[in-house]
Amino acid sequence: MAQIRVQNLHKAFADFVAVKDSTFTVRDGEFFCLLGPSGCGKTTTLRMIAGLELPTRGQIFLGDEDVTFKRASHRDIAFVFQLFALYPHMNVRKNIAFPLVSQGVPRAEIAAKVAEAARVLRIEHLLDLPVSGLSSGDRQRVALGRAIVREPLAFMMDEPLGALDSEFRELMCQELRALHDRLHATTVYVTHDQLEAMAMADTIAIMNQGVIEQLGAPQEVYDRPASVFVADFIGSPAMNFLPLPGGYAAGARQVRLGETLLPVPELREAAPGDSLLYGVRPEHVRFAPDSSLRAEVLGTEYLGTSQVVTCRSAGGTTLRARVGAELAVRRGETVGLAFDASQVSLFDATSGRSLRTVRHESPAGRHAAPGPLAAGAGHG
Repeated sequence: MAQIRVQNLHKAFADFVAVKDSTFTVRDGEFFCLLGPSGCGKTTTLRMIAGLELPTRGQIFLGDEDVTFKRASHRDIAFVFQLFALYPHMNVRKNIAFPLVSQGVPRAEIAAKVAEAARVLRIEHLLDLPVSGLSSGDRQRVALGRAIVREPLAFMMDEPLGALDSEFRELMCQELRALHDRLHATTVYVTHDQLEAMAMADTIAIMNQGVIEQLGAPQEVYDRPASVFVADFIGSPAMNFLPLPGGYAAGARQVRLGETLLPVPELREAAPGDSLLYGVRPEHVRFAPDSSLRAEVLGTEYLGTSQVVTCRSAGGTTLRARVGAELAVRRGETVGLAFDASQVSLFDATSGRSLRTVRHESPAGRHAAPGPLAAGAGHG
C-alpha cells in the first residue's frame, strides 16, 4: 500500500470549476472519506486520483511517484463503482479472476488469489453461481473481490453502497471497515451519506462547491465544525443557529440575544465581524424552567430512547432539542432553554467560518460516530 498526496488540485470544465485547489494527504493504510452533497466535486477528485480524469493543474503523488498525468492503467489503483460493473455472462469466480486473467497471471496463482479474496469476503459458497442471481449485497462483495485480487497500492470507491437499501448499507458499512482493517489498505471512499463517513472513516474531507471545507477525524468535524456548512451538513438533526446581531465583545463570556444572556466559550481571537451565529447541537440543548430564553413547543419526534423537540424562540428562530424520551412536553407549551458554553460554536455570519475557541481539542479519534446521526444523507 502507499500514501497518496494531492497538492493544489484544480479541475475546470470550460467556465465551471469542479475542484478548487485541493491539498490533502491520505496516509498509508488510512480509510479516507470524501464527503459532500451531489455536485460538490468529490467524485471528480476521486477520478483524478484514479487517473480517469486529468487535472487542469496541481499534482498527485502515489507513494513517491508523481502520477498526475499517468493513465489509470499505470497507477496500480483498483476502482470500485456504485453500480458493481460485473460481467453478467460470467459466474462469480470468473468475475473476480478477470483482472488477473487480463494481466496474464498464471492459473495456479489466479486460483489461489480468488480463493483468498472469497475467504476474506465470506463468499466461498458463491464462487460457481451466476452473478445475475445474487443479491445486491453479494454483488457488491464480488465487485470488491475483483478489486482485492489485484493487490493494488490503493483502493478508490465511488459510493459503492449507494444502490443498497438501508439494512444492507448498514451491514456493508461494518463489513467494509472490517475488511479495511484486515487488509490495511489505503482507501479513498466517496459518499454523500454522513452516516457512512462517520462510521467508517479515519479522516473525512468535507467538500462544498469544489472546496474542502474541513479535513479531520470524525469526532473533530462533529464537535468542532470549521464552518456553518459543515455544522449543518454533519449531524441529524443539524446544529441549531441563533443570529447574534450585536456581535461579541473581546473577553466576554456571555452574549446578549434580546433580553437573554447566552454563555459563550472564550475566543482565541477577536471576532472578525459585528454579526455572529451562535451554534449548538440538539443534544446540548436542555430545558431549564428558570431560563429567560423562552420558546414554544411546535412538535416532537419520538426515537425510542430519545425524542427531538422542535421549538420556536420569541425571536422566531426554530430550535431542536434532543432530550430523553421520558420527558413530557406538549405542543403549544412554553419552555425555557439553556446551553453549555463548552459545547457552543461561534461563527462569523458573513464568511460562515468558525471562530477558534479556547477549549480542549477533540481527539483524533478513529471511525466511530461521535454523536446522533440519521441513517441517510446529511443536511445541506
